[in-house]
Amino acid sequence: MSISRTSRDLFFVTLAAALFLIWPSVSSAGRTAAAQTPVPGGAAKQLGTIRAVSGDTLTLVTDSGVQVTVQVPSGIRIVRVSPGQTSLKDATPIHLEDLQPGDRILVSGRLSDDSKTLVAAIVISMKSADLQAAHQQEQEEWRRGVGGLVNSVDPGTGTITISVAAAGGKRTIAVHTTSATSFRRYAPDSVKFDDAKPSTITAIQSGDQLRARGERSADGSDFSAQAIVSGSFRNIAGTVVSTDASAGTVTVKDLATKKNVVVKVTQDSDARKLPEQVAQFIAMRLRGAGPAGANGQNGGQGRPAGQGNQPMANGGGAMAHRGTPDFQQILNRMPRTQVSDLQKGDAVMIVSTQGSTSGEVTAITLLAGVEPILEAPGGGMDLSPWSLGAAPSTGDDTGGGTPQQ
Repeated sequence: MSISRTSRDLFFVTLAAALFLIWPSVSSAGRTAAAQTPVPGGAAKQLGTIRAVSGDTLTLVTDSGVQVTVQVPSGIRIVRVSPGQTSLKDATPIHLEDLQPGDRILVSGRLSDDSKTLVAAIVISMKSADLQAAHQQEQEEWRRGVGGLVNSVDPGTGTITISVAAAGGKRTIAVHTTSATSFRRYAPDSVKFDDAKPSTITAIQSGDQLRARGERSADGSDFSAQAIVSGSFRNIAGTVVSTDASAGTVTVKDLATKKNVVVKVTQDSDARKLPEQVAQFIAMRLRGAGPAGANGQNGGQGRPAGQGNQPMANGGGAMAHRGTPDFQQILNRMPRTQVSDLQKGDAVMIVSTQGSTSGEVTAITLLAGVEPILEAPGGGMDLSPWSLGAAPSTGDDTGGGTPQQ
């Protein structure tokens, strides 16, 4: 499982400031130099992942892919902190031999005269296993969160009203924010969560897609948000006109505008296909006639003839025993598909970036096999741009997304 660069680096933000407080040898001029392009003999700092440890030398790979040689002199301070720890007060002193490949480190020191080696003055580390555990916990928090289409925004009260897919139609949830809520917003032409930028509530507009993590009220009508990611996306439902597997594009006739749209499907796009049984299950839930009753008990109603109480394919049936299902979690379990698998006339649902070129968009999520859903009352449902088996993405089964990690 990969770890989101955004999530990882948040752990180090406040520690970077703390580092300068405990490193008195760095002058004000040196600190300025460290924030700019490093110069030989000047103060410098690097953040990245350890690739190798050999004697008193670390091979560090920065997030930009640059390999840096770090010399660790005897006697310097090396400490380990836990994810989420925001000061060095409770940091645990460790030794050089405790550092392992895969650990994240923040190193400050001075660049050698040949600019090829960073001579460390202090090393702050986080264990790879601790980061994995923290990331998995964060993913779970995003999964338990809420996501939907923004109806209205009230910056004065910090309340954002969203609509989400639910059995029998849509329901409204009031998302409450405070001064402690963090906001991020997707870049216009990017499908990557790592490209999302720090933002504010005032940037969120009606019609945007929004995902929040935090705590929901007992009745589910209110949600207290700790973090929010939003973006201006486009939902497209239509039929395939043509495909170009070599170019990675699908031309779709948008049922709403009656116009053709060229959809670019990249390696970061999350393309999946619903088995017919699962598509029928979701369509029945949208009609309010799904197999689970209001009390969450399986009454057997609304299943395809002859299915009885058999579990749904690919894990969909598990959701049928839990009351109203989380459609996004069902989608995350569906098999992936390729542009070459799509045929003329296939029905698809797509969530994409708005795109900077007229008539062309980049797919975040493409879902095929959706004919029963499009025939449901109200014309189906809106997809979320985030595959939050992802939250941002776990990098294994969830594809683009987590918020895409």
